[in-house]
Amino acid sequence: MNDIFDHSDRPVPAERSELAASLQNTVGYRGSTACVAAGITYRQLDYWARTNLVEPSIQGAAGSGSQRLYSFRDILVLKIVKRLLDTGVSLQNIRTAVEHLRSRGVEELEKMVLMSDGASIFECSSADDIIDLLQGGQGVFGIAVSRVWSEVEGSLHTLQGETPDGAIVAPSDELSERRKRRGA
Repeated sequence: MNDIFDHSDRPVPAERSELAASLQNTVGYRGSTACVAAGITYRQLDYWARTNLVEPSIQGAAGSGSQRLYSFRDILVLKIVKRLLDTGVSLQNIRTAVEHLRSRGVEELEKMVLMSDGASIFECSSADDIIDLLQGGQGVFGIAVSRVWSEVEGSLHTLQGETPDGAIVAPSDELSERRKRRGA
């Protein structure tokens, strides 16, 4: 179990870095689509982008009329942020957690469980970690990132994405490509 505030300097294996890069740079989702998939308002999305809490990794806003494009991973983080806020975790602690999530490989994210006692956020990587946290009198709630991952995939299944050059990508095409890359 790692306290999310202890930033691990573990290197991400090359194959994970390549997978993360391919997922990050293939298809983006406009702000309105990201809001629907993450279950947040456009006002929240805009505020979080302007305050650098969750910035779009595919394409940032470049002036009036430009479109932000959020990656699948960005939307996953948006949904996690929403869940943490809904449970009363402070924005300062969420910021630290988001930095930690950004440093992790995509495959690591899918296997991660975040636990919180309402103040601190902990990363649990095994059932034993969760049990240890609960036995210590901590751990009020948990977020299984794999579950959030599935929810975001399900939401995006019916929503269209686009590439940075403006080409429209049908939802089923993008998800089937993602599953092929993951080996599912």
